[in-house]
Amino acid sequence: MECDTLAFVESPVQLLNVLEWAHAEQAAAVTVVVLSPQDPMTRGQLRRMAELAREEGFSVRWEEARGGAGAPLRTIGGLAPRLRRTRRVVIGDPFSRYVQLLLTLTRARDLVVVDDGTATMEFVAQLARGERLVRWHRNGGGGGARDLLFAPFSATARRRLTPAREGGSRTVGLFSSMPVQALPGVRVTRNEFAWTRRRFGPPRLTRGTDIVGTSLVETGVVDPDRYLDAVRSLARTHGATRYFAHRRESVHKLHRLATETGLEVVRPDLPLELIARRGPVGRLVLSFPSTVVHTLPLALVGTGVRVAVCDVDPGWLTSKASPRAQGFLSGVTDTARDVHRLSFDAPMTAG
Repeated sequence: MECDTLAFVESPVQLLNVLEWAHAEQAAAVTVVVLSPQDPMTRGQLRRMAELAREEGFSVRWEEARGGAGAPLRTIGGLAPRLRRTRRVVIGDPFSRYVQLLLTLTRARDLVVVDDGTATMEFVAQLARGERLVRWHRNGGGGGARDLLFAPFSATARRRLTPAREGGSRTVGLFSSMPVQALPGVRVTRNEFAWTRRRFGPPRLTRGTDIVGTSLVETGVVDPDRYLDAVRSLARTHGATRYFAHRRESVHKLHRLATETGLEVVRPDLPLELIARRGPVGRLVLSFPSTVVHTLPLALVGTGVRVAVCDVDPGWLTSKASPRAQGFLSGVTDTARDVHRLSFDAPMTAG
């Protein structure tokens, strides 16, 4: 029997949120298609998440979607027949060119976007304004040759993700833990991380403090020296002992961070929401503006863990940072619920 739902994911967090969506919707006959990236850490976490998905009864199809020059054509050609027959398509990254291209091939009348973290906030805002879909940290006008070549596909995908007018047969849903504005015709379901809380924990709490890493340096938003200075200050002020690395943080930066701060660098094999829920985890978790300031309080509700966020100072931004970067990062912090705001001169105890 043909599956009811095809879900396309490119990151561990997207796959986690497909599992959360399916749990909330009690969805059956879901096939998860992993459009595998090349980054080794991301691939490792995706393989672990794929194991969990299979344990939960999902069918998982692993596609080496970027494995050489001919990989995209092979991947798209292999998926096209099922895309045309499936009733519902779930996607984790509406900004992905791969996903946008696949959306032009589907005849599904039910499209669902599951959380991809803070990018979800920007996606909804751009959709509401009728703008083309561009990641918040990208600078420039996006007028390069590749952008111009792909523009028709991107425009088609954006139209597919726009709800049909009243009486139309196409529906669009959003499954998110992020604070997003309501859009006419879009059904929004809140992600409470119910599957994560059922599957893992509660965690054992340590007496220490943990810091959550970010890829803001790797995306060119924050200066690496300023970032290391900030982490060093947080560790000293709050007595942190562990640093949970983001999967996209570079080996060079992490080595320098461990050497200069004395923190134990931990490279998780699963998304942080699962790592923290599984434990052990510090009674205080510190983060810069990122997805986890919204998701960790939900995953750790009732455990006694406190989550705190440190704002990104404008002086940390690089000259390459998008003009929207500071406002976007401030918005991530301002809209976070159940988190504490930090300043470097005001220690917060973990107890």
